Amino acid sequence: MTTWDLGLGGAVVLVTGGARGVGAGISAAFAEVGARVVVCGRSEPDSLSGAEFLPCDVREPEQVERLVDRITERHGRLDVVVNNAGGAPFAEAARASARFHEKVVALNLLAPLTVARCANTVMQQQDSGGVIVNVGSVSGGRASPGTASYGAAKAGLVNLTASLAVEWAPKVRVVAIAAGMVRTEQAHLHYGDEAGIAAAGRTVPLGRLAEPAEIGACAVFLASPKAAYVSGTTLTVHGGGEVPAFLAASNAQHEERA
Repeated sequence: MTTWDLGLGGAVVLVTGGARGVGAGISAAFAEVGARVVVCGRSEPDSLSGAEFLPCDVREPEQVERLVDRITERHGRLDVVVNNAGGAPFAEAARASARFHEKVVALNLLAPLTVARCANTVMQQQDSGGVIVNVGSVSGGRASPGTASYGAAKAGLVNLTASLAVEWAPKVRVVAIAAGMVRTEQAHLHYGDEAGIAAAGRTVPLGRLAEPAEIGACAVFLASPKAAYVSGTTLTVHGGGEVPAFLAASNAQHEERA
């Protein structure tokens, strides 16, 4: 059996929000291929394996600048950044405050831009350049009721990815992942109990929610030299999307075809 060397051994990788949920899956995936992984967050996790933790609120530009400086001081370089930190609680657009929407956009769109800008400054000075992977959502490409500002921010992240890829080429590649539903430790907040999670999974053609490690594997590939000609685009990872609702609602007779 042969192995596929992804060329990330020893690479310095920053994963924002990389201590839990999808971020933990991404961090573990990079650690598995031999990368030196740094994760950041507002509070230190109870446990963390295979990665180094540095505190940072990615919504604060000064903290992001200090974070990148600390990484380069300790490791001498920064090869990959995965902008994973994000999310939003359920809130109807008309009932949520203007301040609420501002915070959601700040976390899911402006913070990735801030992190990317600081990382780009370092990467442009490196002979090997660097890669920035933005973790988006399928909510950015469809209606997102209950999380309207989140969906709008993720849609903006797709455009931001394309624009930065043009501005920062050829030294820095910028790519994105549009993730579908993922089974994390907080899945119950979105889909309910095990029955609700299973029901949500049945709306996906592959019949289940993604695992964080599967999103991580895609991030590793996009960041690797194997994807050296991939930039300015978004990889959709959603198990085939959603089964069209009209198929279940229709009472038309569907005859089997040979």
